Amino acid sequence: MNFLFALLTSFSVGFLLTPIVISVLRKAKIGDEPGGRKIHKKFTPSMGGISIVLSAYVALAIWGWQYPLPDIRYLLGAIALMFFVGLRDDMVELSAKQKLLGQLVAVLLVVVAGDIRIKDFHGFMGIEELPIWFSYGFSSFVLLALTNGFNLIDGLDGLAGTVASISLILLGTWFQIQGLESLAVLSFTLLGGILAFMAFNWHPAKIFMGDTGSLTLGFALGSLVIAFMEYNFSLPEGALLKFKPSFTTGIALMIYPLYDMARVFTRRISKGQHPMTADKTHIHHFLVRMGFKHNQVALILGFVQLGLILLVLGLGDLSDNLVLPILSAVVLISGYWLDRVTVKKVKKKVMNSPKILEIRPLSTEKVSQFRMEKQEVDPKKLHLN
Repeated sequence: MNFLFALLTSFSVGFLLTPIVISVLRKAKIGDEPGGRKIHKKFTPSMGGISIVLSAYVALAIWGWQYPLPDIRYLLGAIALMFFVGLRDDMVELSAKQKLLGQLVAVLLVVVAGDIRIKDFHGFMGIEELPIWFSYGFSSFVLLALTNGFNLIDGLDGLAGTVASISLILLGTWFQIQGLESLAVLSFTLLGGILAFMAFNWHPAKIFMGDTGSLTLGFALGSLVIAFMEYNFSLPEGALLKFKPSFTTGIALMIYPLYDMARVFTRRISKGQHPMTADKTHIHHFLVRMGFKHNQVALILGFVQLGLILLVLGLGDLSDNLVLPILSAVVLISGYWLDRVTVKKVKKKVMNSPKILEIRPLSTEKVSQFRMEKQEVDPKKLHLN
């Protein structure tokens, strides 16, 4: 019951705090102007991650003393550090190298100091325990990928919050059932902050989460997913909700951000562009072009994410060697089909759209109407003052 109180506390604080953040950001003119890659139509405050993170930490301060939070102290510190990296980038844009360096410090704080890392493949691809140097490197790479993959999907009202909420509900419930109380309370307090924020971020959004929110949430989710994989591995055989394809289950919890990131990076590299080049080739951009509204796209992709997670959970008695190829095949085929359908529908929509400009040669009669007769000007009649 205390977890419910923690969630409600975080939600209440976030619901009261977010309008204040919106007002302050509007007065300070901190936000996103429409135009360019932006698909909103008016100035909208950004940095909504402030209310998400503050509400979660206030709820943790009120309810967390009952749980063994010291075992996640490095994780809490790293989340705070990632929050300030995103805050700085929203206020004064960081270069790609500076942002990556800040992220790397937070990642190492979790992986090395907090020891939240992938330690063993447990027979996946015939690999068992990983050498510690490889475990540190691979875990850091995975956490950076999860963080930035989530950051990339924050381009539509309510989308990032919807995806994060689904994963946090499942993670928080699983951690609570397994007695991992500190991770459970962290999951539920973050969930409360996100739900409160979404009341103002749902279409039409009054505020965006910005890098302050998307980097922080992506990092927190990535850390919780890695923790889930390792704790799930360590459960004894036959334990309640022990999933045999642990690695694949962790991937499924972040499958949409990971697939979208892999998809846009592949498309950009194939065109000779830098993978971090900004464009409008994300899945949510394609769905908007098809005519779906922001809230419809958020719900569609949220249900897709949930459906893929449930698919993996339904195959929970099979090994990663079987479930990961199945998940990969379903995602790739679905993505290919979606691309084909989207492109076809967009082309049809463009073909049926009324022509805005039409250049036609003017007839001789029309041309003659625009000819002006020569007139002589008398200099004496000119008024030069």
